[in-house]
Amino acid sequence: MPGSTFGGMKFLHTADWQLGMTRSFLDAEAQARFSAARRDAVAALGRVARETGAEFVVVAGDVFESNQLAPKVVSQSLEAMRAIEVPVYLLPGNHDPLDAASVYRSALFEKECPSNVTVLDSPGVIDVGPGVQVVAAPWRSKRPTTDLTAEVLAGLPADGTARILVAHGAVDVLDPDPDNPSQIRLDGLAASLDRSAVHYVALGDKHSRTAVGDSGRIWYSGAPEVTNYDHVEADSGHVLVVDMDLGDPGHPVTVESRKVGGWRFLTLHREVNNSRDITDLDLNLDQLADKDRTVVQLALVGTLTVTDRAALEACRDKYSRLFACLDTWERHTNLVVMPADDEFDDLGIGGFAADALDELVGLARSGDAQAGAARGALGLLMRLRDGSVA
Repeated sequence: MPGSTFGGMKFLHTADWQLGMTRSFLDAEAQARFSAARRDAVAALGRVARETGAEFVVVAGDVFESNQLAPKVVSQSLEAMRAIEVPVYLLPGNHDPLDAASVYRSALFEKECPSNVTVLDSPGVIDVGPGVQVVAAPWRSKRPTTDLTAEVLAGLPADGTARILVAHGAVDVLDPDPDNPSQIRLDGLAASLDRSAVHYVALGDKHSRTAVGDSGRIWYSGAPEVTNYDHVEADSGHVLVVDMDLGDPGHPVTVESRKVGGWRFLTLHREVNNSRDITDLDLNLDQLADKDRTVVQLALVGTLTVTDRAALEACRDKYSRLFACLDTWERHTNLVVMPADDEFDDLGIGGFAADALDELVGLARSGDAQAGAARGALGLLMRLRDGSVA
């Protein structure tokens, strides 16, 4: 094989591209850049393959976000795959199963699919090189009724052939769910590895890079570009480079990770009770690099004066124009606004307007149902005074 040295053979393991994914919190401009970044991460696999000498790529499911995609998304996705100069093997997963509406069976896909791309549309083995096979476990529906890996592993001989199982789904030891009949059983994977029927298990579905068990041979590659916040998805944005020794009868492997993603989805938990806390938050946000490729979710708790709340909103407004998205994690945000004594004495308001202001302050300090609206009105007044409302 070209690129093989001293009996070694390298390939790339990736999964969960979910091309065509949309995020509701992104505006149209940011969504367009996010979609382009997902395609760029796919095209970057070609560079990684060249640099490492990888001979093919296996994609362990969820290549597409769904089977219902705009033709433009399908065409642009296939063009990104065309940029990978080695064979690419696509496994249908739960997002893009081989059902009646499968994107893989569409006329557009069949017409524009590059020659280097092969869909693993049949369960079982496929030869990918001399003495090397991929064992595919494709999804044919969104809700399989059995462990698809058990079906394709049953009866595989331990005949010296180097085999890579490519599968998609949750492994029982990581996500126990007795009501899920399609859950992948780790015991079954381990038994096949122990008897040398397969030598590496390339998994998809979990978007964080994750080793399963202690064999060093079972991995989730994670998504090559981030899809969720860091409290859910801790280690995405990678592709795995797997080096398999074909000269050793046991075909040992080493696994190396390469970064290909460029976006970040961050959650910032902060307590804000005064102007100094708001200044610190401003500094934290300012120091984050690549703001146009960063989504920030704020989880803020504390008690603020109306003046400080206005400063916080001005801070949020500023950075919402700079980040791909700056949002609030409502379930973990609890900010109480309470007007401070004499907070509005220097506004220079008299007469009827002063009486109305005093009434607003009293309402804001009360437990009345309209207290929140009153605090909002006072905050807007402070921001208008400070010129922080465009």
